[in-house]
Amino acid sequence: MRSFTLPGDKSISHRALIFAAVSTGRARIRGVLPSADVASTAEALTAMGVAVPVLDQTEMVISGVGRRGLSAPQVDLDCGNSGTTARLLAGLLAGAGLPARLIGDASLSARPMRRVAEPLRAMGADVTTSAAGGLPIALGSSALHSLTWRSEVPSAQVKSALLLAGLVAEVRVAVDEPVPTRDHTERMLRAAGVDVHLEGTQVVLEPADRIALDTIEIPGDCSSSAFLIGLALLGGSPALALRDIGVNPGRTGAIDALRRMGASIRFESERGYGEEPVATIIAEPSALRGITIGGAEIPALIDELPLLACVAARAEGETRVSGAGELRVKESDRIRAVVENLRAVGAEAEELADGFVVRGSDRPLRGTVRTHGDHRIAMAFGVLGALPGSAITLDAPSCVRVSWPTFWDTIADATRF
Repeated sequence: MRSFTLPGDKSISHRALIFAAVSTGRARIRGVLPSADVASTAEALTAMGVAVPVLDQTEMVISGVGRRGLSAPQVDLDCGNSGTTARLLAGLLAGAGLPARLIGDASLSARPMRRVAEPLRAMGADVTTSAAGGLPIALGSSALHSLTWRSEVPSAQVKSALLLAGLVAEVRVAVDEPVPTRDHTERMLRAAGVDVHLEGTQVVLEPADRIALDTIEIPGDCSSSAFLIGLALLGGSPALALRDIGVNPGRTGAIDALRRMGASIRFESERGYGEEPVATIIAEPSALRGITIGGAEIPALIDELPLLACVAARAEGETRVSGAGELRVKESDRIRAVVENLRAVGAEAEELADGFVVRGSDRPLRGTVRTHGDHRIAMAFGVLGALPGSAITLDAPSCVRVSWPTFWDTIADATRF
């Protein structure tokens, strides 16, 4: 059995930098992900007067400036390809009442930002998007008031932006979620001494006297682990042990789905790691069958659906995914990208308005994949390409740098029998 330690969780890394920046005193962060997306958040905080070390290491110390210590940036804040950076910083800046302009690359600029701008405006923020509802986001000076907001689209990023705005503005915020989403923000807030609790389906933040973080432990990225899990299940590697992976219930939907497909996946050495649960994940080659995925399970596996589609191409029978229309407004239209690329390499797939159908087979998979610059498309098809008998090439393999810069090295290591 081959054993791996994966890079730190991307979602938690963004939040760790932001909360450390607005806390009181010094915060040590262990396991931060040195990727392009996280670097976008680090560089933006630097432009706001926070001394963030160069992101070339996995451990750093940040001296927080407190909620009122942030400075208005003198340059546009370039969020690169990171939707998390754009949406969370919109909440942070609105709460601080700082004028700023958030920009991004072509892919990010096309993603929906009204979903975060509208509730911030309802709090009293001066915030505008482009005419199309994307970047750039422009924020002016404003004072916020308390808010109760029902999110129509399940989004941990929007929820986190509103909680950040309330935290910095020192006002009460209640976010009513139609479906629970990942709760990394709430866990980190509680660790900082902030009262965040559930009232029915509402996530409620009460004004806090202070924010204090000492050490933030970031586990291995559960979304990244899915690619190695898929590789092992399909026989592209020996059985794998992935150490200290975050197994927050809001992130393990893909593992639950793979188990329903017949996957041999188990957790060992489960324990707490800071505020997050972690485990060693053991994945072994398995005979898989098609399943139906949809409804309330979608938020907990939305990022892993491209990988699940590729695994389904090697499973017995049909896999049907519905209720995943949010995939169309990710880094690419992931529904179209998945279906077109599966067909391009010889698999059978059908596009639905809010999902896709994949019919598995054991025929050789060969062809060229158009990644659309989307890291998750590249990594999902990279798994298929690493299987014995496959001959798949990618047009832009380097796009994985936004979330896992060493992905290809890890795949090469994992496939050495």
